[in-house]
Formats: sequence, C-alpha cells, structure tokens
Amino acid sequence: MVKKVIQVPVDDKLLTELDIVSKKMSEARSEIIRRACRKYLDQAESEEMDQKYQQGYRRLPEDTTVGEAQISITREILTEEAW
Repeated sequence: MVKKVIQVPVDDKLLTELDIVSKKMSEARSEIIRRACRKYLDQAESEEMDQKYQQGYRRLPEDTTVGEAQISITREILTEEAW
C-alpha cells in the first residue's frame, strides 16, 4: 500500500505522550497514529450503522406480537427440555 506523508499539527503534550507510548510499544509514532485513525474511523462507521438501525426501527417499529409469540414458544420448548 502506498503511503502519503501528511502534516498534522499537535500540541507538545500530545507529542510527548505519543513518544512515550511509541517507546513503550517499540513502534514508530506514525504507526500508532495510523492505528488510532483506523480505530476512530471504524468506531465512526459503527456508530453510523447503529444510528441507521435505530432510525429504521423508528420508521418501521417491530410488531410486539412477534416478540410475544417468540417468548411463548420459547417457554413451551424450555419447559419440555430435560435439563
């Protein structure tokens, strides 16, 4: 994968913290920053999917009778099981 060099201004405290973690983990600062960016993007995507899921249920709420039927069937099945 081709990597591009970018410039990102950071304050002294953040840079110091990155350097400390970099030394502890024996990893390049840039690799830690790349992983942090990937984690942030993955989390943002997950949150977006959660919001879409919730919006879908708001637009088309689940019919409670389906859930009640599932509970009823589950009770019948579980009471017949020999635990």
